[in-house]
Amino acid sequence: MPHTTSPRRAPSARAVERALACLGALSLAAAGSVAGLAPGTSAASSHREAPLTSGDPKADNTDLYAFTSPDNPDTVTLVANWIPFEEPNGGPNFYPFANDARYNIKIDSDGDGKPDLTYTWTFTDHIRDDANQFLYNTGVVKSIDDATLNFRQTYTLTVADAGGTTKILVKDAPAAPSNVGAASMPDYGSLRGQALVDLPGGGRSFAGQAADPFFLDLRIFDLLYGGNLKETGHDTLAGYNVNSIALQIPKKDLALKGDPTRNPVIGVWSTTDRKGAAVTDKGGEGGGAGWHQVSRLGNPLVNEAVVPLKYKDAFNALAPDQDHTVTPVVDKVKDPIVPKLVQSIYGVPAPATPRNDLVEIFLTGVCKACGPVQADLNSQLLNADVAKDHFVPSEELRLNMAVPPSSSPNRLGVLAKDLAGFPNGRRLDDDVVDIALQTLEGAAQTGALVPALAAGDGVDTPFRKPGSTFPYVALPNTAAVNQAASQHPGGGIGAGLGGTAFGGRSVAVSAAALGGGTLLATAGLLALRRRRAAKA
Repeated sequence: MPHTTSPRRAPSARAVERALACLGALSLAAAGSVAGLAPGTSAASSHREAPLTSGDPKADNTDLYAFTSPDNPDTVTLVANWIPFEEPNGGPNFYPFANDARYNIKIDSDGDGKPDLTYTWTFTDHIRDDANQFLYNTGVVKSIDDATLNFRQTYTLTVADAGGTTKILVKDAPAAPSNVGAASMPDYGSLRGQALVDLPGGGRSFAGQAADPFFLDLRIFDLLYGGNLKETGHDTLAGYNVNSIALQIPKKDLALKGDPTRNPVIGVWSTTDRKGAAVTDKGGEGGGAGWHQVSRLGNPLVNEAVVPLKYKDAFNALAPDQDHTVTPVVDKVKDPIVPKLVQSIYGVPAPATPRNDLVEIFLTGVCKACGPVQADLNSQLLNADVAKDHFVPSEELRLNMAVPPSSSPNRLGVLAKDLAGFPNGRRLDDDVVDIALQTLEGAAQTGALVPALAAGDGVDTPFRKPGSTFPYVALPNTAAVNQAASQHPGGGIGAGLGGTAFGGRSVAVSAAALGGGTLLATAGLLALRRRRAAKA
């Protein structure tokens, strides 16, 4: 017989705030514990985090976000990104979604580590003229089905329940194209608007390109080896784009038994499936018929920075209900490396091990019954209708939907007593890197920032400011990445030009803003492009 619990009222935001005054935790606070040590991978959230996915960017799930929609608080917005490090000028093929993969966002409302809902996007290519054209577009594109758009994609979105019953939500919905630039797509914002799709019963869907919302200085991990902390502040991802899938869903559709008041906590993760590409437990690929999971993402930085290299590909294929059985990963959470390095280099004492508080945050969500952190925040065990004997520790991005959006969001989330931020879900502008560093150094236990690391990596906001309405992700960058350093973070010099960098290929800034030499160099580069185009 399933274990039953008496009905409980979801904890109020004020009650949670009091209990979490000294928490400031993130769901996998061991993030960064082995960052920079694994060869062949970068260290930006889950961008190129494992050997196989680094060679398959269309399947590489870079980041996942989950938050109560600030302008529609009866809904939750889920954003999952793929294809890391998209250089804006990456023509002529640019960056379509894979047409031979399945992109999934999964919801666990009862805490058993298995999906109760699986939302799946599959994409189809449409090419008007592949025999006589190589161009992505053959003229100015004014609408999402314009005859000048030589390549476009549509998608089908389905939802499946725990029993496998599948329902088609939309079919042949348009995906927003890659932003080719201002000459080809002078009003890209309008094209994106045409790709917003209403769902039956409420909710919305979007698929298309966006500015990468993740932000950090990747050199932070090198600094741990004795670098100069004054050299931080360079956003490594500035100017790059990703492919985004966004979903806005009523809370009642996500909550256990359709009741977000009694059951406000959900767990979220995203995956990519491919046919005939099964990842083996030895870290390689094996064949086989049917669909196989090849990428997975819940909390940021988990597979990239915590999972040892030997197990990265296998972790990407693992279901969350098996996470607690992976001893090498659990060991890295209990005894993270970064605090020891910081102590040896900068003299900041490392917290005592084993870090059972981090195990709680990583696998169960935060609740008083879950472990040493005495606070009720975001474990499915807080749901009144959860069967406790079916609960399984698992790595998921957990969100308490009862916590309302913050009127004054703080980039440090729960660490700054902003309960609507990370690790209670994740917003587009939550500074997960700085939260991770502070928590590793004991801020979760003391309630105070470590002064020596208070500035973090010096990158505090996304390169492009998120929008205020669905799908919230910023419009794609259009300037070459090697020009991004001359743009202003959080909006860039293209903010007044439709939200795109340099407004495509036009430059409308003063010499004072860029410096005379930079402006002349940019003008020369643009002139060279025009001459090359004329010759073509």
